[in-house]
Amino acid sequence: MSTHSQKVAVITGASQGIGAGLVVAYRKLGYAVVATSRTIAPSQDPDILTVQGDIADRATAERVIATGLEQFGRIDTLVNNAGIFISNAFTDFTEEDYDAVLGVNLAGFFRITQLATRQMLTQGGGHVVQITSTLADQANSNVKSVLAALTKGGLQSATRALAIEYATRGIRSNAVALGTIKTPMTAGYWDDLGALHPVGRIGEVSDVVDAVMYLENAPFVTGEILHVDGGQIAGH
Repeated sequence: MSTHSQKVAVITGASQGIGAGLVVAYRKLGYAVVATSRTIAPSQDPDILTVQGDIADRATAERVIATGLEQFGRIDTLVNNAGIFISNAFTDFTEEDYDAVLGVNLAGFFRITQLATRQMLTQGGGHVVQITSTLADQANSNVKSVLAALTKGGLQSATRALAIEYATRGIRSNAVALGTIKTPMTAGYWDDLGALHPVGRIGEVSDVVDAVMYLENAPFVTGEILHVDGGQIAGH
């Protein structure tokens, strides 16, 4: 059982790639971690609580926060890392594509962030981080990405709105906007996707984790969209 003075981070999409890297990084910082994804396996570490579920389902968000509070007594950081990307011509997107992307990227963000923020308010502070995409800021003729822009753009606007709403109440809200990162989700396309980045390669999970760790330890930074995208935001 954790003492209630130990800080606690909740991480969505935590079973692989960036999410798994964030779990390790927050544990190294000394945080207990509530890690959730559809397929996450139990952890041997008593300071990692794993919760299986689809974040698009409100019940999952409610279970993650409730069980996290029951186990650890508090929530200091929420990283909204779960996300799905479906690339298609705009006119070819199906209802299923739309429901899937909005379900995870927007509905998944909304309920868990509401619940985490309520808890942070009772504690006098906290930090919310969204993982978004440079495609929300800058469309790319090589990547058909209207659903990504619709959802990640919404997250970036919400990130700033949350930062302002809670600026005087100790809760910070930031985002990390990514180019392509070397994860299981992008496997098989790494070489092709590298060329889309001015630096000529794709990013590593460690690049993203380092950015989140910077924001975690930056008390004067809120409402920031930090681009970790190999120069894509600057143009081509």
